[in-house]
Amino acid sequence: MTTRRKKILFELMKGNRLRFAGAIGAMVVGVGIGLVTPLMLAGTIDALINAGPHPDAPVALPGAIGQWFMARGGIPYLMSHLWIIAALVIVLYFVGSVFQYLRGRWTAEASEQFTETLRIKLYDHLQRLSYGYHVKAQTGDLIQRCTSDVDTVRGFLSSQLVEIFHAVAMVGLALAILLTINVRMTLYAMLLVPLLFVFAMVFFNRVRKYFQIADEAEGKMGAVLQENLTGVRVVKAFGRAQFEDEKFDRYNDDYYRKSLKLVRLLSIYWSGSDALSMLQTGIAIVLGTVMVVQSPEQLSIGQMVLFVSYVSMLLWPVRQLGRILSDLGKAIVSFGRLCDILETETEPDTDTADCYPLNRDIEFRHVGFAYEDGREVLKDINLTVKQGQTVALLGATGSGKSTLMHLLQRLYDVSRGEILIGGVDIRQIRKAYLRARVGLVLQEPFLYSRSIRNNIGIARSDKTEEMVLDAAKTACANGFIEGFSQGYETMVGERGVTLSGGQKQRIAIARTLLKQNDILIFDDSLSAVDTETDRAIREALRQERSEGDGHATTFIISHRLTTLAEADVIAVMQHGEIVQLGSHEQLIRQDGLYRRIYRIQSALEDEMKNEQKEAPACAILRGA
Repeated sequence: MTTRRKKILFELMKGNRLRFAGAIGAMVVGVGIGLVTPLMLAGTIDALINAGPHPDAPVALPGAIGQWFMARGGIPYLMSHLWIIAALVIVLYFVGSVFQYLRGRWTAEASEQFTETLRIKLYDHLQRLSYGYHVKAQTGDLIQRCTSDVDTVRGFLSSQLVEIFHAVAMVGLALAILLTINVRMTLYAMLLVPLLFVFAMVFFNRVRKYFQIADEAEGKMGAVLQENLTGVRVVKAFGRAQFEDEKFDRYNDDYYRKSLKLVRLLSIYWSGSDALSMLQTGIAIVLGTVMVVQSPEQLSIGQMVLFVSYVSMLLWPVRQLGRILSDLGKAIVSFGRLCDILETETEPDTDTADCYPLNRDIEFRHVGFAYEDGREVLKDINLTVKQGQTVALLGATGSGKSTLMHLLQRLYDVSRGEILIGGVDIRQIRKAYLRARVGLVLQEPFLYSRSIRNNIGIARSDKTEEMVLDAAKTACANGFIEGFSQGYETMVGERGVTLSGGQKQRIAIARTLLKQNDILIFDDSLSAVDTETDRAIREALRQERSEGDGHATTFIISHRLTTLAEADVIAVMQHGEIVQLGSHEQLIRQDGLYRRIYRIQSALEDEMKNEQKEAPACAILRGA
């Protein structure tokens, strides 16, 4: 784990370190109490055996307990007061259970708080990552990381982290006790324990690799599922259900095969460790019995029972250590995938960035932009827009229209040149402030699975009922909204699935108009409405654009010339350059792309009008 990731882990542990330390302390006490109980039973067994032949032998009970019985008569007193041993064992079990409860409670509280902090940090960090990161990232994979991977880390912290210390404490304390009793028998009892440790470490290194492979396969499968559910209407419309089934089956089968390798590795470890554990128990019983028979003065029956009990107690946590290490491997992989998100740099703002007025002139000076792969999208864009003007952008797909607007919002930063608002480079304006004052309506707007009222009102926290209604009326959405049985309380479904394309666009326009905008951008956002509604919306916008001390500067991207014609300035773009610039009247008098498109659309409109005129005559002829 890198230093940076250790720092992230240390920060996430803040507020929980004492709980984890307390849980480890409670676990150590519990282990100590658990080891005392076999000592009590072993000493009692030896006392029972020595009661006849050696009644004067010392009571082989641990520490002060043995001294207490010796002071009151030794073995004969113990034999007549066995209930005291039984009571002590019950008390020890009760005290041990109390510490087990504390350990479990503190571990659970710490792990849940750690997980809550991690989720909050992840969500906040994802919100502050750049637009470019989210364009490249797979949504399904991000969801899988923020759910499955977070849960893997939580599971390790809640149940396995303290178990590491449990295994170490168990081996250390038991070894210290056994060495004081019989060194030779201790070696027999621990003969295969180092091999179990080595086996666990080898398994840990192997399982971490296979878990990462399986985890990545699960993320890809989740991305396919998320993409399919999001685009279910397209799948249905094009009859691609069979194709999507086959695609999901491929990813699901890939995940299954990689998970199967992981399961097989786990089965090899568990069966192998079981065999070693049973062999170690057999060795302890056989060699212990031989020592008791041959040298009873070196190893008593009670001590042999103690060794066998300790071996049984030790083998489970040592064997469990392999599982713990495998879970540690999973947790390390999952935490690494989460750190990949947390280590991604958020959108930076310059130290001198401030909130400057945006209701000013906008100037694009020699603006150029290329993506990370070197593909150039914009080339030497020069454009001056007066405050309050409406600028229309026309061009073929890929000509750079939307990219230019992305630069204005600083979703990307320019590769060359500069964009100025009121003479201030937008790189000196705080991004959050800039985007809050720039209203953007996309061709494919995103609507939440909420009511229409909430979808419109989400843009402004201090909204009033009147403000929501006014915004809807300006966007020509009030009519169809009130036509629904539940009006503004109508649920739109996930991503607005219950609405038509034009209805979604108008709700998105209303949502954008509700907030305070110095700049408005309509990115082909009127493409799904008819020409009459388009004209009505533009007329309402002209009446409602007054904002603060002036009109909002408006950019309209469209291929519909009736929409563009009323703009103050029209910029025609080709291959990332502005090839024509002027008003509608100026451009239709120039040779170029604009006039060609104007003639084509005018001819189509005339043809449609002629068809509408001929329709009644055709009906009469059909009737005749």
